[in-house]
Amino acid sequence: MKILFTGGGTGGHILPIVAVSREIKRIYQKENLQLFYLGPKDKFGIALLSLEGIKIKTVLAGKIRRYLTLKSFLQNLIDIFLKTPIGIIQAFFYILFLAPDLIFSKGGYGSIPCVISGWIFQVPIFLHESDIAPGMANRFISRFALEIFVSFPKTEYFSPKKMILVGNSIRKEILEGKKEEAKKLFNLVGGKPVILILGGSQGAQRINDEILEILPELLRNFELIHQCGKKNFNQIRAEAGAVISESLGKYYHLFPFLREEQIKQAYSASGLIVSRAGSGSIFEIAALSKPSILIPLPEAAQNHQLKNAYTYAKNGAAIVLEEKNFTPHLFLEKLKYLFSRPDELKMMSRAANEFSEPRATKIVAEYICSYLSS
Repeated sequence: MKILFTGGGTGGHILPIVAVSREIKRIYQKENLQLFYLGPKDKFGIALLSLEGIKIKTVLAGKIRRYLTLKSFLQNLIDIFLKTPIGIIQAFFYILFLAPDLIFSKGGYGSIPCVISGWIFQVPIFLHESDIAPGMANRFISRFALEIFVSFPKTEYFSPKKMILVGNSIRKEILEGKKEEAKKLFNLVGGKPVILILGGSQGAQRINDEILEILPELLRNFELIHQCGKKNFNQIRAEAGAVISESLGKYYHLFPFLREEQIKQAYSASGLIVSRAGSGSIFEIAALSKPSILIPLPEAAQNHQLKNAYTYAKNGAAIVLEEKNFTPHLFLEKLKYLFSRPDELKMMSRAANEFSEPRATKIVAEYICSYLSS
């Protein structure tokens, strides 16, 4: 049985593929199972997928930029009329010789060459949409998909006849963290509430800047685990060192990126999580029943992070701080307010648990295995 995964090349696309591939291997324990990935070149994604024993092939993929400048216009022309057609040809020959039994697309621009070529060969295609508002690529891809797994009720655009509501696929391993192990791993001091700040796999410079502005005040009240992004790490470390004393520095744990073992322990230790509002982050936070403050990325396509955040926060699971309102001292006061009211934090935890879909990965994997076995 050959399953071909494809996706757009960010953590939001790759991590659910990792989760689904692991669950398929648990369910279908036969020697003829072969897992492959076809998508754009991405060091982060290739590293994660390689660890899962998935065979990887990269193709060119074009990306449409929505901001209008002369440079972006020229880049769009190159991507649409050069990169994408070449990528489709590359994918065509790869699929011709691979002959997969099924294509599972996590969507995004990077999956278009694979999906179009798979459709030409009449390979069954299943799409998973993480966000409540699909991007242009997934709207296009949806016409080729037999079924579309969706994460949110009332997901926009798609035909209700094709949609299967399952939630977003998360790695069940991230639910296995333990506070004692987290304390050792991060050298946590204790005595203060632990806040986990996530900027996504690429970090979030604007969030980092606001955090730095009030870092001493934050550390007087809280202990922080801060994922700042690889490209921002050296700068943030230098600036943080300049504004906090040695006595406060022991409460600040800065990382460029949290690997799986680290993130599961960070989750277990935290009393509250500050994050962007990508679907992957939301469903991980919900599965862990953690209170959260969500700061949607304003540039997100179709404004999907804002819609994700408000849909999730509707039952009280999170506080949404739009970036235009995300000022350092307002953020600090929100944290102080929440931790002075433990009953409110417990209510947010219960609401998060109610929203979670812990069986999403298993449902998707079982559906795929059942389809291929029928």
